[in-house]
Amino acid sequence: MAYYRYHIFFCTNLRADGSQCCQQCGAQEARDYVKQRVKELGPLIPDKVRVNTAGCLDRCAEGPVIVIYPEATWYTYVDRADLDEIIAEHLINGRVVERLQI
Repeated sequence: MAYYRYHIFFCTNLRADGSQCCQQCGAQEARDYVKQRVKELGPLIPDKVRVNTAGCLDRCAEGPVIVIYPEATWYTYVDRADLDEIIAEHLINGRVVERLQI
């Protein structure tokens, strides 16, 4: 059994050449928000969750992106409402948020 039920990786890459990347879309702030919400909602989330920063996940054209393991479910998001939906549906209820899945 894994120590964490879900492991979330946020691409927070910033490309030096100025080309499209997740960090241009506020990826670090989004990661910080999800990490805080997971802490706040702790008792509602049935299993342990780890929220991490990742380097480039190489899906820049679809970004910003996150990937949740162990299922390897990829998501994009626009705002905190999208992130809240991922938390509620995927982390709490164990359901993929199809409208945000890439």
